[in-house]
Amino acid sequence: MMGASSSSSTSFRKSLQRFQRPLAPHLLLTELGRAYGNLFSLFVGSRPIIVLSDFDTVRDALVNQAEVFSDRPSIPLVALLTKKMGVVFAPYGPIWRKQRRFSHSTLRHFGLGKHSLEPKIIEESKYVKGEILKHGEEPFNPFPIIGNAVSNIICSMAFGRRFDYDDIGFKTLLRLISRGLEITLNNQILLVNICPWLYYLPFGCFRELRQIELDVTAFLKKIIMQHRESLDAQNPRDFTDMYLLHVDEEKKTNSESSFNEDYLFFIIADLFIAGTDTTSNTLLWSLLYLSLHPQEQKKVQAEIDLVIGRERPPSLADKAQMPFTEATIMEVQRMTVVVPLSIPRMASETTKLQGYTIPKGSVIIPNLWSVHRDPKIWEKPDDFHPARFLDENGQLLKKETFIPFGIGRRVCMGEQLAKMELFLMLVSLLQTFTFQFPEDAKKPPMEGRFGLTLAPFPYNIIALKR
Repeated sequence: MMGASSSSSTSFRKSLQRFQRPLAPHLLLTELGRAYGNLFSLFVGSRPIIVLSDFDTVRDALVNQAEVFSDRPSIPLVALLTKKMGVVFAPYGPIWRKQRRFSHSTLRHFGLGKHSLEPKIIEESKYVKGEILKHGEEPFNPFPIIGNAVSNIICSMAFGRRFDYDDIGFKTLLRLISRGLEITLNNQILLVNICPWLYYLPFGCFRELRQIELDVTAFLKKIIMQHRESLDAQNPRDFTDMYLLHVDEEKKTNSESSFNEDYLFFIIADLFIAGTDTTSNTLLWSLLYLSLHPQEQKKVQAEIDLVIGRERPPSLADKAQMPFTEATIMEVQRMTVVVPLSIPRMASETTKLQGYTIPKGSVIIPNLWSVHRDPKIWEKPDDFHPARFLDENGQLLKKETFIPFGIGRRVCMGEQLAKMELFLMLVSLLQTFTFQFPEDAKKPPMEGRFGLTLAPFPYNIIALKR
């Protein structure tokens, strides 16, 4: 379909010689896109993988042909772990649409009124600042502090409570999830996608992953059971309560409903996996970029001081008056795109895209990294420049080509909550601290560590109290 000739392959190989180390997948596919065009194919065995490398092609597929490109490819390891339930990895269809509609509307509910997560985020930011203050003016590792905080915000929404950072159960859950995600990228585990029965081998990483699955299941199902036992239909406390009430309502009219406690478990797992790493990594990237660009950090702090001051906590109501702060968060998201290759889609039928025939069953990879580094859209795309999101009057520009949460029917359902967390948490931190990169430390590679999300390479940072 779009195979490269031997001459173009030779040209591409030469273009890679300037790199001193192997390219991460998002960088490699971006280079391929520049060599072969905005829509090209690779093959894994006989299965075509179609990579979409610019905004127009991504929009044409995911928005204009949403019905064709909203399914997920069947990946044996993912199917074994998720049982094809949840929302993030589940196949497209009537069940997915109902579960997604409920989850999306419920998550939006937590951005409004008495159930708003805003006070919970502000409360959590106080714990974060307390942990940071323990390090004085010495360099420290911000990863566990930020990870704990974002996980606790998910807990507040899902379970109606936060955990102390030293809570054994909480620490164990986070460790298990982190280790489980690490194992799923292990080369041995990936062999399960070729031979699914390998998953049941009684040794090594196979046994460890199954044990993690059992332990996480036991932890979350215990919490679901506790919610069931204390459920008050007149006073739902959190996402779990609201889902259980919907289960009871559905049972009255539809005994075959997909709404049940097993499905709830996988949706909560989705919230942790999709909601924790993405937001915590964006915050970690923000601290890194601002410590490396102190003039931009000063501009954000000047806006905070002008609009909020240094005493009262920030509020979402402040956001409209803080365009530079919002532009800075957007620029961090553009530069880093924490899910750089989105989550793969699958063509549910044979179709035409940008003049090419896309066979049914093709795996579709929207290269969001390439979209956000496209020099035809972004001037000097590799430069950190928050003002690109402001007009000549200093007001925020809404750019349709800015899509860090994806687009189409599979757009991140937690987008509004993530924006709330990023704004409130980052403003709260910069209100109290100035972040500096240690003078004697080596700057980490800025292309990030590619995994299920794009994380910064480990770094230490200094937080000076303002």
